[in-house]
Amino acid sequence: MIGVTSPLRLPKASLSAVLGLCSLLAACVDPISLVSGSPPRLFDLTPKSTFDASLPNVAARLTVDVPTATAGLNTARIALKPTPTQFEYFAGAQWVDVVPVMTQTLLLESFDNSEKIDILGRGAYGLRADYGLLVNIREFQAEYQSETDPPDVRIRFQARLVAMPRRTFIDSTSVVGLSTAESRKLTDIIDAFDLAFGRAAKDLVSWTVRRTAEQEKS
Repeated sequence: MIGVTSPLRLPKASLSAVLGLCSLLAACVDPISLVSGSPPRLFDLTPKSTFDASLPNVAARLTVDVPTATAGLNTARIALKPTPTQFEYFAGAQWVDVVPVMTQTLLLESFDNSEKIDILGRGAYGLRADYGLLVNIREFQAEYQSETDPPDVRIRFQARLVAMPRRTFIDSTSVVGLSTAESRKLTDIIDAFDLAFGRAAKDLVSWTVRRTAEQEKS
C-alpha cells in the first residue's frame, strides 16, 4: 500500500518565528512594488539633434566607451538630492536602462546627428576608430532647493579624448547641463532632465569635434 504523507506541522513556536520573519521581510520591500504588482514607470531622454553650423567636418572615426559612474548613478533609478548631502531616488520610476548605458546610446546618437564626424556604434565590428571619448558621469540628478520650489536638474560629464589604438591622451574637458523643472511633477522633472542632457551633450559633441579637427591638422 502506498503511504500518504501527512502535511508538515510546525510547532507553535516555529510557526510564530516564521510569521515574524515574513513580516520583517515584507517591511523591507519597497511599498511601490506591493501596489497590485505595478511595474515602475519607464522614462527615456532624447539625443541632441541641433548643432552650430560652424562646426568643422572631421575625416576621422570616433568611438564612445560606456561611461563610468559612481555606484549611486550606475543604476536605472532616477536620482534626486533633497539636500546637498543626501542622495535618494524617485519611487516607482526608472530610466529605460542603467544611466551609463543610456548615456552612451544618447551620445552616440547625438554625434551621429551632428553629421560632423564618423561615429562608430556598438555594432561597428571590423572598423578601427581613430579617436576615443572616455566619459565619466559625475552628476545626473534632480536637486531640491526648498520644500515648495521645483527642483533643478544637473548633469555633469568629465571627458577625455584619446588617440586610438593606444589610447594616448590628447585633452580633457568638463561639461555641465542645467535646467529647472516647471513644477514638482515627475513628468516636468523628466523634461528638465531632457533639456539638461541636451545642453551637456551639445557642449561635449562640439568640443570633441573641434578638438579632433585641431588634432587632425597638427
